[in-house]
Amino acid sequence: MVSTQAYLENLKKVIDGLPCKDIDACIQALLQACQAGHQVFVFGNGGSAATASHVANDLNKGCLLPGKPRFKAICLNDNVPLMTAWGNDSSYEDIFVEPLKNFLQKGDVVLAISASGNSPNVLKAVEYAKERGAKTVAWTGFGGGKLKPLADLSIVVPSHEYGPCEDLHLVLDHLMMQRIRELM
Repeated sequence: MVSTQAYLENLKKVIDGLPCKDIDACIQALLQACQAGHQVFVFGNGGSAATASHVANDLNKGCLLPGKPRFKAICLNDNVPLMTAWGNDSSYEDIFVEPLKNFLQKGDVVLAISASGNSPNVLKAVEYAKERGAKTVAWTGFGGGKLKPLADLSIVVPSHEYGPCEDLHLVLDHLMMQRIRELM
C-alpha cells in the first residue's frame, strides 16, 4: 500500500526527470503547425484517451488568442460511434488509422499518447502518419516502448507506473498550453 506522501514524493522524482529539451521541441512543433494552418490529430486509449481529449480542448480553446491563428486540433477518440464501427467491422487496430486516412495531410502533426508505448492501434496510426509526411509526436512512459523510436519527437515520462505517467501527460498538456500562449 502506498501512502499519500510516498506517491507524491515519487511524482516529484518523476517530474525532475522530465526531458525539458523534448518538451520544448514538442511545443515548437505544435506552434509551427498552428502558424502554418496545419491540423493536429491527437489520440490514445483509456486514460490516454481522456488526456487526448483534454489536449484537443486546450489547443482549440485554451490557446485561442485574439488576432492569432487558431489551432485545428482533432481528437480521434472523441468520435465513439466511428471508433466502434471500425473496431467492429475491421479491427480495433484500425480505430485511429482509418479516420486519419480521411483527413491527414502532409505537414499535419499527429500526437500519440500511450503510457506503455506499445498500443497496436496507436503504432499503426503513427506509422501511417509518417508515411504521409506528418510530424509525429509521442507522449509515453515505460521507457517509450515501440512508439518512442517510431515518432519524430518523443517525450518519455521516466516511470514504469501508469498513474505517474498519466499524471504527467496531463501536466505536459497544461505546461505546453501555457508556453504556447506566451509564445503566440
